[in-house]
Amino acid sequence: MKRLKGRGKIGVLMGGVSAEREISLRTGKAIAKALRERGYGACPIDVGYDIAERLISEQIRIAFITLHGRFGEDGTIQGMLEIMRIPYTGSGVLASALSMDKIMSKQIFSAHAIPTPASHILQGTEGVKETLEKLDFPFPIVVKPASEGSTIGVTIVCDKGGLAEAIEHARQYDHRLLLEEYIKGKEITLGVLNGQPLPIIEIAPKGGFYDYRAKYTKGETEYILPPRIPKKAQEEAERIGLKAYRALGCEGCARVDMMADQKGQIFVLEVNSMPGMTETSLVPKAADCAGIDFPELVERILREASLKTGVRGGGGKGWEK
Repeated sequence: MKRLKGRGKIGVLMGGVSAEREISLRTGKAIAKALRERGYGACPIDVGYDIAERLISEQIRIAFITLHGRFGEDGTIQGMLEIMRIPYTGSGVLASALSMDKIMSKQIFSAHAIPTPASHILQGTEGVKETLEKLDFPFPIVVKPASEGSTIGVTIVCDKGGLAEAIEHARQYDHRLLLEEYIKGKEITLGVLNGQPLPIIEIAPKGGFYDYRAKYTKGETEYILPPRIPKKAQEEAERIGLKAYRALGCEGCARVDMMADQKGQIFVLEVNSMPGMTETSLVPKAADCAGIDFPELVERILREASLKTGVRGGGGKGWEK
């Protein structure tokens, strides 16, 4: 692979303006450190509304995107980079937008016969009474904003009495909500690196719910490899996870979150097109299990972006051996 030498060649885009800013900063710092360990000239950039000017002033030739949430994971920054002819890591504009939008991604899953929990879309001024009349699956249910990550705004509702509060909470983050059937079983995740599956991880939060605290606080969650599900279910999870990745048109590194119910049936919850890379993140754990250390993982993600040069993004300027 061609190495990028000198200051400002690889822009590590981090931070941003979404509710997941702090996690993105942690991811970005880890990525920048790994790139430098591999001999690359990494330029960390805290993304704001002046990002285009920053990319020009720093003479960025390739962008390593470590942004989470809106204006970073939803196709917007990807579209700007394409206009600027700067190659970037991860999925393209459409796949990023579809993965971020839980409602649209579920519709694509259904069109491709990918099993996913039953759901109801709540938008506009629909009230609790009207919502209850339309639900065709039992409690408990999961209430979530359509376009947020890291379980921000998500509530598991056990009965009708808690629905109004959960809806009000989720509407702080999005006017479009997804009410979803709760699948009882084991939560599992499949990392996909450049189209190839990584080992499946079982997620076992000590508090029972894999929320923001459980995700990003050391010791709050147990990660189990291999997962405690039958071998046949593991094989099915890999097949279905890869199918979901491809159905959305994802590229580079992504993560497919799933549930394995008590019968071993697999359900796709969502695809994360920009998975975290912190010390508690799942993809680095899976890669390590596959014999890929963190710096190598980062370089492989970068390598995939370099292959897009002249196809998606820039025309190769600034690349040096």
